[in-house]
Amino acid sequence: MFVLVLNQNNIVQDGLNNKLLYKFPNSINLKDKYIAVSSISMFYSWFNITSAQNNNVLTYTWTSGATKTTYTITIPDGLYEISDINFYCQFVMQQNGTYWIVSGGDYAYPFELLVNPKRYAIQLNTYLLPTSTPSGGTIAPAGWPTVACNSEVTFPAFFNAIVGYSAGFVSNGNSANGYSPPAPSYANNYVAKLSNGTISYLSNLAPQVQPNNNVLFSLSNINNPYSQPSSIIYSLNPSVNAGEQITERPPNFMWNKMLDGTYSQLLLTLLGTNLQPLTINDPNMTILLTIRDKDEGFLVSK
Repeated sequence: MFVLVLNQNNIVQDGLNNKLLYKFPNSINLKDKYIAVSSISMFYSWFNITSAQNNNVLTYTWTSGATKTTYTITIPDGLYEISDINFYCQFVMQQNGTYWIVSGGDYAYPFELLVNPKRYAIQLNTYLLPTSTPSGGTIAPAGWPTVACNSEVTFPAFFNAIVGYSAGFVSNGNSANGYSPPAPSYANNYVAKLSNGTISYLSNLAPQVQPNNNVLFSLSNINNPYSQPSSIIYSLNPSVNAGEQITERPPNFMWNKMLDGTYSQLLLTLLGTNLQPLTINDPNMTILLTIRDKDEGFLVSK
């Protein structure tokens, strides 16, 4: 049995930090060999929202007078929780002047996103835009609507999966506070409305806040006929918060038969759950691979 150490010195320098190339000192004959991941140390640094995944855009409306304007929120590439997405939306709404200040100095926004853990859902709340400045408050920089209404929030394709709504979901505009929610069903989002015009929606699909919640380890020189792709040797599920260090040592090695042949190198690629290479932002990692002979028996780590 022998161990291969892969770290940032083995990373292929293409800016993605998802390929590690191990070059043997000399060409080596690998016949009747098995390989397993024996240790992983890396940082949880791959983004869940990126322009490349096209899951970074949502829209909302604001009505000033009789003119309805649609604003697009483009979220910068990053690793976000729902609260982070909500904070960024509020930041953009401030930049657009689509907010007002209520009595007491608190900012009010046309919508918000929050986690509803009891329903395992993401909740969207939209608020009735008044037609005049509330008592003790401050006028909205973007102006008030002529007729009270709610913003129409849209979740386009791909972003919708993050929050668990159907692609193209649009919240109701609630003109003159006249909207009556439909009866809840499995096909529709559960909707509740208060008399003051606040409308709450619950996602009807499981939110995929982190689309790549597992990292698949794909290794060259492997041929597993029962797996697709046939090169997968391990799956890493981070159990730490974003930005923290992942340290994993499998309690049992999962041995994979290597293709017989003479090799000068091995290439390890880190894939997302969509089987596409992940972009790993922090190259600081150490991955140990253990190779054993066929007659060594299956080793169990302690």
